[in-house]
Amino acid sequence: MECFTLRRRFLVLIFFLFSSFGIALQATAQNKPPLRIGFSMALTGPLAANGKAALLSMEIWREETNKKGGLIGRQVEFVYYDDQGNPSSVPGLYTKLLDSDKVDVVVSPYGTNLIAPAMPIIMQRNLVFITLFGVDVNAKFNYPGYFQLMPNGKDPAVGISGGFFDAAMTAKEKPKTVAFIGGDAEFQAVTIEGARQVAKKYNLKVVYDKTYPPNTTDYTPVMRAIQATNPDIVYVASYPGESPGLIRAANEIGLKATVFGGTMIGCGFASVKKQLGPLLNGLLCYELYVPEKTVKFEGVETFLKTYQSRAEKEGVDPLGYYLPPYAYAEMQILGQAIEKVGSIDNKKLIDYIHATKFNTVVGDVKFAANGEWEVGRPLYVQYKGIKGNDIDQFRKPGPAVIISPTELKSGDLITPYQDARK
Repeated sequence: MECFTLRRRFLVLIFFLFSSFGIALQATAQNKPPLRIGFSMALTGPLAANGKAALLSMEIWREETNKKGGLIGRQVEFVYYDDQGNPSSVPGLYTKLLDSDKVDVVVSPYGTNLIAPAMPIIMQRNLVFITLFGVDVNAKFNYPGYFQLMPNGKDPAVGISGGFFDAAMTAKEKPKTVAFIGGDAEFQAVTIEGARQVAKKYNLKVVYDKTYPPNTTDYTPVMRAIQATNPDIVYVASYPGESPGLIRAANEIGLKATVFGGTMIGCGFASVKKQLGPLLNGLLCYELYVPEKTVKFEGVETFLKTYQSRAEKEGVDPLGYYLPPYAYAEMQILGQAIEKVGSIDNKKLIDYIHATKFNTVVGDVKFAANGEWEVGRPLYVQYKGIKGNDIDQFRKPGPAVIISPTELKSGDLITPYQDARK
């Protein structure tokens, strides 16, 4: 009996010691300072709709990560400022994040024009910089710590438009001529220059190549001038404020062409889909995610379910197909790198990211030497069978059929445009 009592006391003592040790470890982890990630984001101004959607996506990642214990035993904390979509505010905000707020790592603002102003500061301090939706930014800087979350391939200026022409050239009657049109701004200029190179590869004759002022509101004269040249392909590079006006004008004049569309930013937004409805039919346009059965990225449906459940309350894009999965993937990559490296040593993080293929909600991502995607995968879809302006129809396969890339193709291109839009 005495032996049993001694053994029982011994077991109780061991349990007490292990419990105390576990509590001590937990307390130590909780007492670690948070891992602070800094960035600026457009929360007001012309880019606010996308900036807020990106922030919600990043917050979802942060909350999920912290529930799992954070990164390297530290809870993740965001420190961010509203850059208002103004490039001139970016250098000051990133200086503040690094010098005053003492953040551990930084990620980029949203968009080409906001990423570029941050680059000199990032380079001076040799920081890892995962960026969100910049087109060919690193061509000017050639910085090894730059990594881009946009699936346009090693040569992004060409890659962003290549899928459009690959798709257009599947038309039964092979196109021979092309018209280029875009706003007089950096993104449009870079994109159209790349498109010219692709058109040359396909031996297309350029019959129209002009820009319109950024403050244009009436696009009917623009579309009439294009129609007068009778092009087989009409390729447009436009920003969200321009794309709806161009599409309305094409419908108004009854544009006749084999293929009409291009890198028309905005068509992927729920607000534009709702605004235009059936006017989108027949258009061949750039997208980043659509719910076609050929798209099987691990975790994307789960992420979108969480995002969409919160989007309406947060007042952001209710579908979340354009930017949100990539903002979430940006944080996935940074988080995976920090965990594997086991520290926030920026040099080690840069080396690890260059050497690693990452599994994300936007598919596998491997970066080329210049920080762009090793293999590009922009989607070009043709809108078909859209009826009315209810955005719920876009939650299912059918309205946005993938024509390019081939490995994700979910349907065939219907031509000419005037027939496809009926």
